[in-house]
Amino acid sequence: MTTPADDIELADAVEAIRDGLLVATSRGIGSPLRFELGDIQMEFTVELRREVRGKGGVKAWVANASAEGAFANTRIQKIAFTLKPKNVATNNGWEISNETEGDASRFGSSS
Repeated sequence: MTTPADDIELADAVEAIRDGLLVATSRGIGSPLRFELGDIQMEFTVELRREVRGKGGVKAWVANASAEGAFANTRIQKIAFTLKPKNVATNNGWEISNETEGDASRFGSSS
């Protein structure tokens, strides 16, 4: 049986990916190697739950092995989507890198 602390809302799962990419970007500062971030394909099995308490409404939760329905009407669905990351300042694709162009001339060299 799941508890509210076990539930991961779909928006929180996507936010965790976004936050992880931002951390990877900041860790790339000073590195001579640059990665262009391509499309992000995500796939989740979600539990669509209409809550009986509170405001009601439907929310999508990332499903775990034991989907609980004691106080909710639930449906399990698989969803897949592709996100195309953009830098809001430039409206260009997002790069996991530093501000200057990298130099790979010594890449693979032993000295």
